[in-house]
Amino acid sequence: QVQVVESGGGLVEPGGSLTLSCATSGSMAEITAMAWYRQPPGKLRELVAVKTPQGKTTYADSVVGRFAISGDAKTTVHLQMNGLKPDDSAVYYCNVITRTDYGAADYWGQGTRVTVSS
Repeated sequence: QVQVVESGGGLVEPGGSLTLSCATSGSMAEITAMAWYRQPPGKLRELVAVKTPQGKTTYADSVVGRFAISGDAKTTVHLQMNGLKPDDSAVYYCNVITRTDYGAADYWGQGTRVTVSS
């Protein structure tokens, strides 16, 4: 069974930094990417950043220049968040995308809450 576990959320003041981590295990399929999503209160879940095992990264426009995704994207990814704003407050979810001969599947973690407030 595939497990996805996030950690590192918490309360931080505006302008501060925080690092989230995601670890996955148990997949027998090829992992093609690992991504971070977030869901602010009362809003839809949105993509924040994604990384492939080959090293390709993609970011939402709202976090370019402030957030950085790292890790091997096979078992682990991290999200370094700098210059945090109140609008960054959300539950952050890790998403693991896999591929087999039968198609694609993805798996979600339980989420970790980030609150940016003074």
